[in-house]
Amino acid sequence: MPVIDVQVHPFERNHPGRPWAGPSHGLDSASGPEMVAAMDSVGVDAAVMVSSFSAYEYDPSYALEVYNTYPDRFRVVTPVDTADPGLDDFVADWAKTPGTVGIRVRIADGKVTDPADPNTNRAFAAAARHGLPVNFLCWGRIDLGAAFIRRNPDTVVVIDHLGLLQPSKPPVPADVWADLPKLLALAACPNVRVKISGTGTMSQTGYPYDDIWEPVLRIVDAFGLDRCMWGTDWTRTIQMLTYEQGVAPFRETTRFSPSDKARLMGGTLEQVYNWHRW
Repeated sequence: MPVIDVQVHPFERNHPGRPWAGPSHGLDSASGPEMVAAMDSVGVDAAVMVSSFSAYEYDPSYALEVYNTYPDRFRVVTPVDTADPGLDDFVADWAKTPGTVGIRVRIADGKVTDPADPNTNRAFAAAARHGLPVNFLCWGRIDLGAAFIRRNPDTVVVIDHLGLLQPSKPPVPADVWADLPKLLALAACPNVRVKISGTGTMSQTGYPYDDIWEPVLRIVDAFGLDRCMWGTDWTRTIQMLTYEQGVAPFRETTRFSPSDKARLMGGTLEQVYNWHRW
């Protein structure tokens, strides 16, 4: 089975032709060629690019450019502006764009407070109509996220970052896993999938992150391997770990059998995102 990273965020150097919306997490660039080189250095075959919101907000043009250069290595998810009156048409067009496999809905910024919010629910419904999973950034607000999930049972929802607020730089909060029971409760919702991504940033002990396995195994036990997908969350994690350090603990662990690793590190992703290159 191929090794496929469920979440990376390539971006090019800031320039007037495609200026950044905000500062990067610590690199001047993580371009398509640089991302491919990092993947090749550790034997990662492919990745799902989630277009960088911090760099480009709702503009996925750079991620699509990278896909067009490396169509065998990447697929693309874009954040969507749920307040956009043209959202339904955008999602319809996005679903027909080569290389696209999902949209991303963000409620982590605190602007949405009501699970009946018509714009957010409209985005979930549009994704379902067009057969796209919603990658859902609800970390730090998992109770509200759960309400949206339960309102939209026909939409496949992929929880970003375990739904748990992860640090982008040291130190790691002592209560970083505090909301884990709330994530585990979502296993009762059959439409939910989970990105086990960025977990190295949640370790109190440092590389090789031996203290992450107890909560990670609880997540896998609750959801099953057919609903869990490994990822690095590169490059958001740059101030906490290297790309290799995001890959090696999962590749080298003996806590999963080789066949289970194949599912966690690519096989389930192929099913969820309908990406069957291999």
